[in-house]
Amino acid sequence: MKLRAIDLTLSAVFVALMAVGANVTSLLVIGGVPITLQTFFGILAGLILGSRLGAISMVAYTCIGLVGVPIFSKFQGGPGALISPTFGFILSYILVAYVVGKMVEASSSKNRFVIAALVGMVINYVIGTNWMYAAMKLWAEAPEAFSYGVAWAWMAVPLPKDIVLSVVAGVVAPRLYKNIQKSTGSLKQKSAA
Repeated sequence: MKLRAIDLTLSAVFVALMAVGANVTSLLVIGGVPITLQTFFGILAGLILGSRLGAISMVAYTCIGLVGVPIFSKFQGGPGALISPTFGFILSYILVAYVVGKMVEASSSKNRFVIAALVGMVINYVIGTNWMYAAMKLWAEAPEAFSYGVAWAWMAVPLPKDIVLSVVAGVVAPRLYKNIQKSTGSLKQKSAA
């Protein structure tokens, strides 16, 4: 797996976008869940960079945060994030970018981009919310009335924002995807193969 300079640059751009997206609105916390733009940028990474590069950028984001750089929400970082109730959302971005990227690599129709973005959002919510529930029950201090239903109820607050932003990502990504693929020579390589 050979990465070119342009691949590393594009991956770094999405690491930076995730860091900004994690903190631009993260001071707003509802039910222990920071309201961020990470889902949007995680989906966009897969839509624009494809499965391989999108997942690599999300792995890099996760690793950089885990070594202590404060790029997670609320400007946090370090290995302590592993036990955070919201760390499942961070982990999910790797799978989100990969799956979304695979979907648009299989078919780059405009409808496929929107469908892939919504599938990515569902993956993010399922992994993140289940991790949060398990963390709250097993090692974090859950409120007394906390239940699986309450965990999902907390997610109802950011859900409309994430649905709208997922659709926006699916609508704007096709042109960006084609331009990046063309400018990096990836379209030529695929058509020659």
